[in-house]
Amino acid sequence: MHSTYDVVIVGGGHNGLVSAAYLAGAGLSVLVLERLGHTGGAAVSARAFPGVEARLSRYSYLVSLLPRRIVDELGLKIELRRRRISSYTPVVREGRPGGLLVDRVDPARTAASFRELTGGDAEFAAWNEFYGMTGRLAERIFPALTEPLPTREELRRRVDDPVAWEELFERPLGEAVERRFADDVVRGVVLTDALIGTFTHAHDPSLAQNRCFLYHVIGGGTGDWDVPVGGMGAVTDALAGAALASGAELLTGCEVTALDPGREVSEVAYRTADGTERRVGARWVLCNAAPTELDRLLGRPAPAEPVIGAQLKVNMLLRRLPRLRDRSVAAHEAFAGTFHIAESYRELEHAYREAAAGRVPVPGPSEIYCHSLADPSILGPSLVEQGFHTLTLFGLHQPAGLFATDPERVRAEALEAVLAPLRACLDEPLEDCLALDGDGRPCLEAKTPLDLEADLRLPGGNIFHRELAFPWTADPAADRWGVATSHPRVLLCGAGAIRGGGVSGIPGHNAAMAVLGR
Repeated sequence: MHSTYDVVIVGGGHNGLVSAAYLAGAGLSVLVLERLGHTGGAAVSARAFPGVEARLSRYSYLVSLLPRRIVDELGLKIELRRRRISSYTPVVREGRPGGLLVDRVDPARTAASFRELTGGDAEFAAWNEFYGMTGRLAERIFPALTEPLPTREELRRRVDDPVAWEELFERPLGEAVERRFADDVVRGVVLTDALIGTFTHAHDPSLAQNRCFLYHVIGGGTGDWDVPVGGMGAVTDALAGAALASGAELLTGCEVTALDPGREVSEVAYRTADGTERRVGARWVLCNAAPTELDRLLGRPAPAEPVIGAQLKVNMLLRRLPRLRDRSVAAHEAFAGTFHIAESYRELEHAYREAAAGRVPVPGPSEIYCHSLADPSILGPSLVEQGFHTLTLFGLHQPAGLFATDPERVRAEALEAVLAPLRACLDEPLEDCLALDGDGRPCLEAKTPLDLEADLRLPGGNIFHRELAFPWTADPAADRWGVATSHPRVLLCGAGAIRGGGVSGIPGHNAAMAVLGR
């Protein structure tokens, strides 16, 4: 180890590893300090259930925003598998189970499903028009995420679509959804991308929902969400390998405890797993932790407005996929894409209002997907042979404050609120399908925002570290890459940077470019 490095990176999550690989590859001395006993942060695979050979993507689970450019430039050996089924939404109308199936490969099948649901072709035509618009937006915006930040006007010119700009950047998304779509279920399916990890509603004047929606529909220039083969841990393992191969040093079990920024060299204090206190100098410090964590390391007071996370993550292992009440679609297709539950437009609004009033929303809106249908490699051979599968459920509108006073009671209440509407879609008890772990317990775990805060230091359990921002800057001279802090040699390289958010590596790339550019 050196006493001073060109760059010290606080946190070994995927973005920190991207920064390390780029900077070490450019010849800089780089040290990554990770509090946990492993790298990867929230983007890891884990054996969640004792005695069972299944490695689940325990926290983050799909990939959309990781640019091919980063994969190629770092030489990452990863595979992202495209899902044919985009989504399935079970619906009961006039007492008859049915559903809306969106098949990416067979538009005629999707059109027939829309027709069966809505009684005509207008809603499918509106769907194609709207997502044609977001597709063109994705093609124009996504490549810019690894370029210097544009100004608002520069981005508007790049979008070059007055209608798209008005609907997605100027006015609450709910206005466009209500103007374009008539069916309550279709409206809800569209709106869900604006609410993943974001506690807000369709008509929020702050446009928090618009910013969340934007990052969910531009990934890869297409908006597709892909399955990482081998689980999310395969992605971060590849990144850690790239960082090490480039010459970076990665230290796990080392918690950064303080940061003293200097004009030329900053001092980073950290504690090793055995309790030893150490210090190291750095010409640059890149923070892969949340901005509130950076404030704490700098000795600043906590912000007056707390950061809020708002999701319930449920991991399950099943002995088999359950039978559906809707016999028009096979379970292996319904669960292959995003399975929407209690996510109609009215249900989403009701759930938000209930949670905002301090009550667990019932029914709890959620969406589910089955990783093992696209990638059985996360299961042991015997489990694959027996037909086992994983299910990942992501519950919306479950803000951290709900769990503050009685976390275990509310965890059980919130879990039942999301599982009850799932059970209502099934033609057999969910419990009959759940696998048992080595101790005979059902293979089911629920992670609340408080768990994410405790396990991963995500403030309020917020998966984006803080509220998402539109991808532009008011002052390119002050923040050319969207990673600046109040200290010129201390930069954000994690999800809390502008153009941060989900598993992307983009802020890690951009922080590295900011260092190399100076």
